[in-house]
Amino acid sequence: MVAYYYPSPEAQNFERNMRNNIMESAKALNSSEADFATFKGSRGNPRFWTRTNNGGLQLNNNVLPSVGVLDIYQNGHLYAFECATAMVVVLYRATIESIGEKAFNTYFRDLFLWDWNYDSNLRLIVTYSKPEISLGDVVYFRNPDHAPSKPEWQGENAIILGNDQFYGHGIGITTAQGIIDSLNEERIPGSRTSAYFTDEALHPDFEYIRSLSTRLDLPVESNRSAKTTIFSRIGVRTYID
Repeated sequence: MVAYYYPSPEAQNFERNMRNNIMESAKALNSSEADFATFKGSRGNPRFWTRTNNGGLQLNNNVLPSVGVLDIYQNGHLYAFECATAMVVVLYRATIESIGEKAFNTYFRDLFLWDWNYDSNLRLIVTYSKPEISLGDVVYFRNPDHAPSKPEWQGENAIILGNDQFYGHGIGITTAQGIIDSLNEERIPGSRTSAYFTDEALHPDFEYIRSLSTRLDLPVESNRSAKTTIFSRIGVRTYID
């Protein structure tokens, strides 16, 4: 068992609430009709997003970040992206739900959706210990013997929903074994090496995000473009075909 220290009851309540928002946002994205696609086949609502040459989605000028993110949930049939992007989208919506649109729009500007690119204000924290994994964390299932012709099946990012339920974009909501079974179907013919649930997990810096809702008078960092946005990941999932 891992013991956690919270600086205040408010901090503990905020983390609990945001983890719930992450899980609810994952379920909502699963129901949104947003499709899975490799970068080559990605798409977005052109009213709010511009597709870039590398298959990313750049928020259009003069579009509020919260509006762009929430449109993915409202008009999911217009969107398609891979599973790492889906994880970032889920975390953005959960942040909106947790701190409100005003704070989100103040700090999360010039959004660019591509793989594990994310705004630096998410401050994602990576852990490598299963006992530390909690509800709402993003975790990774690795498929070491994936078919070389299908690099999109080298693994699956997923969000823990509890009761052995996980959301993985393109696979849906299922058990850990369900994700492993889906990955195993895309192995090299004859392989006996199964996909597996790794020790890797990440979550936002909850206490930092909580502070954003009370710091609206602070200077805002300059806008970040597709070239300067933070890039990180769990697992290895970048591919373009």
